[in-house]
Amino acid sequence: MHIICNGKKRTMENGLTLVDLLTELNLEPGTVVAEINTKIIEQDQYEQEVLRDGDSVELIRFVGGG
Repeated sequence: MHIICNGKKRTMENGLTLVDLLTELNLEPGTVVAEINTKIIEQDQYEQEVLRDGDSVELIRFVGGG
């Protein structure tokens, strides 16, 4: 299946979850705000949120520093 993640087309296996995508991208779920098709997903739903062909995913990561 194909999704768009932060503006870039990605090919993934069917049935993967948002957590699977974050793992593939080496991102910790607790450090990311995720939006799928303009809907913000609550962090406690990341494991249940199954990605579908054509989904548009936006991931925002907060980084501390000074």
